[in-house]
Amino acid sequence: MTSEHPFPDLLGAATGVGSMPGTDAREAARTSVGALEQLPFLPELPARGPGADMLGRSAGLLVELFAQVEPSGWRFADRPGRDTRRAHSWLGEDLDALEEFTQGYQGALKVQAVGPWTLAAGVELKHGEKALADPGACRDIAGSLAEGLRRHLAEVRKRVPGARVVLQLDEPSLPAVLAGSVRTASGFQRLRAVDRQVAEETLRELVRAVDAPVIVHCCAPQVPIPLLRRAGVAGVALDFGLLTEREDDDLGEAIEAGAVILAGVVPSTDRALSDPAGNVTGVRTLWRRLGLDPELLGRRVLVTPTCGLAGASPAYARQALSLSVRGAQSLVDNPE
Repeated sequence: MTSEHPFPDLLGAATGVGSMPGTDAREAARTSVGALEQLPFLPELPARGPGADMLGRSAGLLVELFAQVEPSGWRFADRPGRDTRRAHSWLGEDLDALEEFTQGYQGALKVQAVGPWTLAAGVELKHGEKALADPGACRDIAGSLAEGLRRHLAEVRKRVPGARVVLQLDEPSLPAVLAGSVRTASGFQRLRAVDRQVAEETLRELVRAVDAPVIVHCCAPQVPIPLLRRAGVAGVALDFGLLTEREDDDLGEAIEAGAVILAGVVPSTDRALSDPAGNVTGVRTLWRRLGLDPELLGRRVLVTPTCGLAGASPAYARQALSLSVRGAQSLVDNPE
């Protein structure tokens, strides 16, 4: 791994978080590549059902670990079944579509996968408790995911030879994992908090294992920004409206240390949108409060919609991505 700048030549860039509305892989890829000329991403379409959802898609990447859908949700199984095959099929369809619309593409390309702690918090063991309750299972998940991601990134590079692939690990459950607020499978109790050093080391090993810069995305409050930086990530993606003053300061320190921030500022649910510059006002305000160099603004901050774009209409999703591009450009044109 590598903590090098994941987007060394991008200025005023925008991208998507990952999920998109609908079930048409070709239309989603067309939108991603067409709207985001500097940083397209491999879309995810959870509306297709189990295996295309966030957990199922990433469970399908695991090597020698298999999961299936039970009434309570995703659970590990002894052998691959229908749900694993479905996850592989959806991912293959998405890669086919991406390959079709990136012929001759040269540049950065983002792919997403659920990180080890959110997988452990969301998938149950065979006996029914969440994998997070078993430290050995957590280690197995992290190791299996690392190998699966290596294979996945190699496949993406094979299909898009000109791509500089950046990996986004989705860890929305990480704050709850660290706080001891993840509920047991029964829902009546909470699982013990994972030691922060253990969480950090697990992420560090995964970051080192993949041959790509890694960004961690967390759309929950209390993002552990210092922990992520120590783990070696190149950037942090978050919903800007959830930041507290403490996280603002952590963010400033990360930026000064070289981190890239993917700021979720464009609303992801259908509403009237007209002022791209207005979406990034909070980013400029924070930049000034922290005393950061205005000239770095367009290089260190990439603009995205907030989480939840899969619940929008396809037309609104296209508009939100376009407004993210225009908002990012406004950070370059008017950094102060």
